[in-house]
Amino acid sequence: MAKALLGYVGGSDPRLLSEMRRLQQRVQDLESELVRIQSENDALSAAVAHHPGESLLDGIDIDVPQAEPALT
Repeated sequence: MAKALLGYVGGSDPRLLSEMRRLQQRVQDLESELVRIQSENDALSAAVAHHPGESLLDGIDIDVPQAEPALT
């Protein structure tokens, strides 16, 4: 199976090599995104640990209309 994925079976097919390169690039992109998200998560976790009892949402001003009572 691994040989088939690497293009050894039946010679090197340009379409297969192109697809393999595309998939390798996609994996690299996803790994980079994972590192970025983990770093962001670590920073948020550190912020929460540094300010216990405070919510990260305290500084966000959200304009939410008052809910109306349900009709009974």
